[in-house]
Amino acid sequence: MDAIELGPVDCMVVEFPGSNFRGEIAPALAALVNSGTIRILDLTFIRKDADGSLTHLELDAIDPSAVSAFDELDGTIAGLLSPDDIAAIGAALPEDSSAALLVWENTWAARVASAVGRADGRVTLFERIPADVAEAAMLAAAAAG
Repeated sequence: MDAIELGPVDCMVVEFPGSNFRGEIAPALAALVNSGTIRILDLTFIRKDADGSLTHLELDAIDPSAVSAFDELDGTIAGLLSPDDIAAIGAALPEDSSAALLVWENTWAARVASAVGRADGRVTLFERIPADVAEAAMLAAAAAG
């Protein structure tokens, strides 16, 4: 297999009470996909009933009226989450709740890393700083300056 240009991959779990998936997230994701900033690699929905039983569905298996906001993402899913991943995340969900599991590639970073390589450089550190930590540091710097 030939090497592929791949950016850093992130995974996010978004938990919802009940089955309250709402449409605000999908347009934001679609905008990032359409701009080439990210590529969705997997998107799975998990439901944990009041009795603790789990069900999960891939995007293409869900009632279209329930996930119509995700229509623009259809066809981009590569399927990286394993049954063990889904079971582990489902086990952590509270009863009578649901979650969306999202895996995406940061395609913008792949382009930067490729350019660095063509310039005979190499990325030696790439670390995600949580938004709340960055915000606190920026507020502290602004207060000090």
